[in-house]
This record gives sequence, structure tokens and C-alpha cells, in this order.
Amino acid sequence: MTRQTIALAVALVGAAARMASAQALGDVRTMFDAGQYQQAVDAAAASQDPRIMFLVAQSHLELRHAAEARRVYDQLAARPDADPWDAIGKSAIAVLSSNAAVAVQEADQAVARGGSLAEAHYQRGLALSAAQNMPDAASAFQKATELDPSWAHAHYYAGIAFSKAKRADLTASHFQTFLRLAPQAPERGEVQSILRTLGR
Repeated sequence: MTRQTIALAVALVGAAARMASAQALGDVRTMFDAGQYQQAVDAAAASQDPRIMFLVAQSHLELRHAAEARRVYDQLAARPDADPWDAIGKSAIAVLSSNAAVAVQEADQAVARGGSLAEAHYQRGLALSAAQNMPDAASAFQKATELDPSWAHAHYYAGIAFSKAKRADLTASHFQTFLRLAPQAPERGEVQSILRTLGR
């Protein structure tokens, strides 16, 4: 085998792994969006993809399994310090511990290290929400939706944050996108009720 052939084979294997990971993330998100949290956990429990692990932790929280969510966040927090996922994990643990100041500080680190990572901005939005800073939380969730427009729950939390920040136009826009992306979501009734209140 020539060096070029080996390099091409390595590149193809890497591309196939990225495609499989993206497909797995999409499948787990579909389950999560439909409120099938246990199925999401079961389908992805062995994954080492940090994006999927983050979603598994979120599923555990929806199931009210805080200790299991904490275990997954601990795994993310154990990644190398330069990795944005380390800071995302630490921020999420701080939110669980009701330490909003540390949660925001760690989320800021995650964004500084991985500004193109939607989950870094999403976690920053969660941390800022915990700190009751809804205008900045809304901006963070907005950035997550810009980086990953198909992430339904980033739109959901953007809608919630913009609602609390008294931005009806952006609330409606994000909620309408959320309903389109996640038609089976358990939050559907709540979102439709808010949209009716807004006259949308």
C-alpha cells in the first residue's frame, strides 16, 4: 500500500465514523424530542461521543435521575482541560449543585474554547437561566440555534428565555420552529398555549 492509499483509507474511515456519529446523534435527538427519554438513554448509553453523552445526561434529567445525569457530566468534566466538553460538564454539574455563578463561569470557558460548538452556547444558556439572567440566556440559546438550526430543544429554550425577556417576536419564531422540528414533543401543549397568548 502506498502512503496515499493509506491516507485515503484513514480519511474514509474517519468520514464514515463521523457520519455514523451524526446519524446516532440524530436518532437519539428524535427520541429525546418525542419524550422517549429512557429509549434515548438505552440507545446511547455506551456512546463515547460527547454530543450524545450530553443528550443522555439531559434525558436522565428529564427522567428525574439526577445521580445518573451527574455521572455522565462527571465523565465529560474528566476530559482534558483544553477541551470545551470539560467545561460543559463542569458547568452542568454546577447547575445541578445550584451554583449558578460557577455554572456561568465554566460555560463561559466552554464558549471560549469551543465557540463553534452549539452545546457550549446551549449550556451557557442553561447556566445563565439558572442565574436568572434571561436576556443573556436568550442570546446564548439563539447562538446555539444558529450553529445547529435543527436542534429542537435549543429553539425551545430560546423561546422560553425570550418569553421571560419580553421579546414576543423571537419567542414566537423559536417556538414555531420547535413545533416544526419536534411535533411529538411533550412540551407541545405548553408551547401552543404560549403562542396562543401571543396571538400567533
